[in-house]
Amino acid sequence: MTADFSLETPMQKPTTRLPLDGVRVIEFTHMVMGPSCGMILADLGAEVIKIEPPGGDKTRHLPGLGVGFFRSFNRNKKSVVLDVHTEQGLADAKALIGQSDVLIENFRPGLMDRLGLGYSTLKAEYPRLIYVSHKGFLPGPYEHRLALDEVVQNMAGLTYMTGPVGRPLRAGSSVNDIMGGMFGAIGVLAALRERDRDGGTDTGQEIQSALFENCCLLAMQHMQQFQMTGEIPPPFPSRVSAWSVYDTFTVARGEQLFIGAVSDKQFITLCQVINRPDLSADPTLATNALRVGVRPLLLQRLAETLQHLELDELCAKLEAAGLPYAKVVRPDQLVTDEHLIASGGLAPMTSDTGDITQVVLLPLMMNGRRPGVRQPLARVGEHTEEVLSRLHSA
Repeated sequence: MTADFSLETPMQKPTTRLPLDGVRVIEFTHMVMGPSCGMILADLGAEVIKIEPPGGDKTRHLPGLGVGFFRSFNRNKKSVVLDVHTEQGLADAKALIGQSDVLIENFRPGLMDRLGLGYSTLKAEYPRLIYVSHKGFLPGPYEHRLALDEVVQNMAGLTYMTGPVGRPLRAGSSVNDIMGGMFGAIGVLAALRERDRDGGTDTGQEIQSALFENCCLLAMQHMQQFQMTGEIPPPFPSRVSAWSVYDTFTVARGEQLFIGAVSDKQFITLCQVINRPDLSADPTLATNALRVGVRPLLLQRLAETLQHLELDELCAKLEAAGLPYAKVVRPDQLVTDEHLIASGGLAPMTSDTGDITQVVLLPLMMNGRRPGVRQPLARVGEHTEEVLSRLHSA
């Protein structure tokens, strides 16, 4: 069944049903991984109830690079404050779980079990429950280790492949946390489909998503490269490029621009764009294989010309010529990116403090629409009374 829904602004309700309308999710999460899963399900229409401790999720108040975590990954959710360390709070939590289709958690290994909220405990009472655990590792020798995005990036080869030789460098975003939440959401969608297909009363299941395994998936092309060649893949900055021109160059005023010329035709076109007919006419540069053989010298000759060219003027010429190029863009510049705005990828959201912020929507379209922001970011405990009142009326 397909869904037809409208792009929403912060306070609008969807004009038609969203794909996961009617699915209720209870979320015991913090930081990035678990909240990412809940955000995806919420954007697609599920009612996601985020359980926060008294005083609120500490992620709301992180400093430094963590300052945007809560706003980024907790939209379209309801906030309920429960102290699950008390008898009443735990009883309310279990009652809400009994009214839910899905439970999401990403706390340290063993914590939910100690609270009596582990899957092995809940499945007996709630056999239709889909239970999603986001951890550092899937079951195995590492499963009890604590993990962070940077820990598994080192363990799974991503820092090695990203930095120059001898200088491993983590990716500049929480790639595994976000990817882990995404795979958790994919598991939920599959489990809901399986439950609907089987139609029984005991067709819930446990889903596990893990940081380390995510990162191994990111590294799989390099693992396969080793198995096919018997050679250890070099870090990306030291790679043996398959293309002669596939690099970032410094242009006028120190600005930077990536340019790719991955075919003989594109190389000739690039030489025309930057007015270097001597390079396109050079018989020692006639094919990509020849150019790769003298790549360092070729890049030096290109750089000598490119350093004098104005960025915007050069970009216009590369665009007109149909060549791959990209300015080196900072995240702050994306807030005004014309394509991101025109494609509906940014949406205003009222924050929990009342100001308006721009958030990035899910990178997908359904029936020509982007799932959007349907409500302001929840304040701590904003929906506690509303949600708990169901327990007394059920």
